[in-house]
Amino acid sequence: MDLQVISAAAMEALGGQFAKAVGGSCVIYLQGPLGAGKTTWVRGFMRAMGHTGATKSPTYGLVESYHLAGYDIHHFDLYRLNSPDELEDIGIRDFWSSHSIYIVEWPERGGDVLPPADIKINFLYDGTARKVSGIAYSSTGHEIIGAIR
Repeated sequence: MDLQVISAAAMEALGGQFAKAVGGSCVIYLQGPLGAGKTTWVRGFMRAMGHTGATKSPTYGLVESYHLAGYDIHHFDLYRLNSPDELEDIGIRDFWSSHSIYIVEWPERGGDVLPPADIKINFLYDGTARKVSGIAYSSTGHEIIGAIR
């Protein structure tokens, strides 16, 4: 999946499309530089799942959790993480369940403490538009990306 996204509204809409395509528990990794649209994508995802409040990046707290549409959704932002061991300190394994959706920004900082991704979405900004590409790593990931095309 390779897309060009030209506005914040379009990025939110894309996040919403992913939310509508999710049919169960999954792990979504979001990678890209600061300002590339990751948190905007998450905002659209959360709104499509029924969240009506503000969706903020959990940069300082590492995780924001929501209970929406029958799922526990955990949004991790690991930008300020110094070591994967810090995830163990916050009890990250307590978040894992079979009926949860995990969205992880900056997953490369989590090392092998994180569960493997079903989908990895890469965000780039070239000065005029965001380039969004997705790669599926499981049958769940293939189903979700297939619904986006």
